[in-house]
Amino acid sequence: MRILSIMLLLFLIGCKEKSSEKSQETKDASEEILNVKPIVSFTFDDGITNELAGFEFKDWNRMILSHLDNNKVKATFFVTGRNKTDEMGQFLLSTWNDKGHNIANHSFTHPNFNSDKNNFELFENELNKTHNIISKFSNSVSLFRFPYLKEGSNKFKVDSIRNVLKKHNYKNGYVTIDASDWYINQRLINRINSVGIENTETEKFKSFYIQHLLDRANYYERLSYKINNRHISHTLLLHHNLTSALFLGDLIKEFKEKGWVVIDSEKAYKDKVFDNVPKSEFAGESLIWSLAKESGKYEELLRYPAEDSRYEKDKMDSLGL
Repeated sequence: MRILSIMLLLFLIGCKEKSSEKSQETKDASEEILNVKPIVSFTFDDGITNELAGFEFKDWNRMILSHLDNNKVKATFFVTGRNKTDEMGQFLLSTWNDKGHNIANHSFTHPNFNSDKNNFELFENELNKTHNIISKFSNSVSLFRFPYLKEGSNKFKVDSIRNVLKKHNYKNGYVTIDASDWYINQRLINRINSVGIENTETEKFKSFYIQHLLDRANYYERLSYKINNRHISHTLLLHHNLTSALFLGDLIKEFKEKGWVVIDSEKAYKDKVFDNVPKSEFAGESLIWSLAKESGKYEELLRYPAEDSRYEKDKMDSLGL
């Protein structure tokens, strides 16, 4: 009987080891798939609570969440705090938190920290005021995204601000794919307000929006691959706005059709690329832009600012958008 018991135990151990090996093989295969394809996740900035071009706030906010829901994608929402203390602001945060999206810090009033008047003391105040608002939510995370992606105009300021982040146990919520969706959104809203949505060629706006974001994603992916020699888990910067409400579902579909793997932003931020901290003099813009600038090897591929309305204006004008 004792011999039988020992044999049974050895059999069960063997089965467990085989199961563990199979599980590891499945995990390795999954990681291998990620390694051979470009990877993207979605992050959103700001958080406004008003009507946009005739779309009620609760409706267009729900549309963004539905796009993410339908694609089973979890995002990180970097919010400004100044309009999040009233009923609508709290409603906004609750809707994202309840859907399982991470809530992160984007300052209180959205100041530009490259400006001489905005020092590290103001930064600490901005950080803390929004932290006090978002920390009450179960999915809040200690990530900070700089307004305009500006971390400071000189070494002293950048280092001082980084010390404040460290003091409060925050990390930089880096963007790796930057773009100008905010400018397309601005022009779309102006057009709708001017001629009415029935006379606004929204399909043309959608086409330009998707093409623009795929173009910028491919640019930063190519640059990133040169630097890292692999496909990193990208964090795409979008905004909480009408273009996201109207076109996000189509954008996600297009990424997938073009061979990109779409993952949750929380998983993306675990990529070791985010352990990089560019030297103070290269801080700002996309993390990939900063690393490329710091390397000194890709000057012909870089422009400053990295993304701006000036690069898209003539294209949109020529298309009548």
